[in-house]
Amino acid sequence: MVQLRIMRIVAGSARGRKLILPTNSGIRPTKDRVREAIFNSLHSYGLVEDRQFLDLFAGTGSLGLEALSRGASSVVFVDNNDLAIDAIKQNSKILNFIEGVEIRRQDAMAYLSETRHFDVALVDPPYNFEMWDELTSQINSSAVVVESSQKVSLGRSWVIIKEQSHGQTNVVIAVNEGVKTL
Repeated sequence: MVQLRIMRIVAGSARGRKLILPTNSGIRPTKDRVREAIFNSLHSYGLVEDRQFLDLFAGTGSLGLEALSRGASSVVFVDNNDLAIDAIKQNSKILNFIEGVEIRRQDAMAYLSETRHFDVALVDPPYNFEMWDELTSQINSSAVVVESSQKVSLGRSWVIIKEQSHGQTNVVIAVNEGVKTL
């Protein structure tokens, strides 16, 4: 695997540390400025420190690793791409984030059929993803962050608390009204 070191952790204990991105993999990592906006918002809602995260369609793991750098207690990374899994493993090792990290090579929808609960789910599927209703109805978390190239309907149980556009990237932060554990 050819590797480029072009991304960095934006803030927290690993601030400025470089991440590996596999070339020619089709992986589209979240831009630094978008990650910064997401985590500044999550922090303002008290949704980072000591929280359990799910990084679904994890790619390089940049979202989940940013969460760990900012004080999250754990992250489960889920992706079905071998290059993505290798990048997450290498990036976790580079940042010395071994404890509190679980890496699963698995289809995202199949993983969601498990009943584990998370405080925050980070959802950044490929931009051509179309199974939003099925996906958002299966996420078992108190809050969700969705990154997409289009406006996404999250379903009835999700209450949007923040919505922002960053160029071609739309970010929605929502809380699950059926879960009272925030």
